[in-house]
Amino acid sequence: MEFRVIPAIDILDGKCVRLTRGKREEMTVFSEEPVLVARRWEQDGASIIHVVDLDGAFSGEPKNAHLVKRIAEETSLQVQVGGGIRSYEVAEDYLESGVTRVILGTSIVRNPDLVKRITDRFGERVVAGIDAVDGIVAIRGWVEVTGLSAVDLARDLQKSGIRTFVYTDITRDGTLEGPNFE
Repeated sequence: MEFRVIPAIDILDGKCVRLTRGKREEMTVFSEEPVLVARRWEQDGASIIHVVDLDGAFSGEPKNAHLVKRIAEETSLQVQVGGGIRSYEVAEDYLESGVTRVILGTSIVRNPDLVKRITDRFGERVVAGIDAVDGIVAIRGWVEVTGLSAVDLARDLQKSGIRTFVYTDITRDGTLEGPNFE
């Protein structure tokens, strides 16, 4: 099993932000230029970047795809993106436009047939994004807690062919307290 630390850019209203525990009312804006922030990460030695379209996560469809695609086009970074990828067409558009990997979150719970279809076509370029509160999966931009165990979901997804996972402990996200290794 491999663990990697990957710099992240969360985009809301076209800006780089940090939400504490996913709460919009606890937002810090870091930059109004996500592409410039990605370039800085690249200059600092990053080879991959994790981008989340928060508007997409909340609305169910990408809202900042133009910025994500610009990051992929204007840097040498491998770009993995999540947030609002809830159709085959959206996943395909990202992956055919230079994005390295798509992260499926809500779809892994709500639409396993779609996840299988995307995974069958794009294989290792599909990542399962599992976000959880106290080990229980949350979806739709973390506004809906499902009752599903994050560990059980990961095991089921692994059986279905997904090999890469991004896990977020929502209670720690944006707090700068470090990972919840427990």
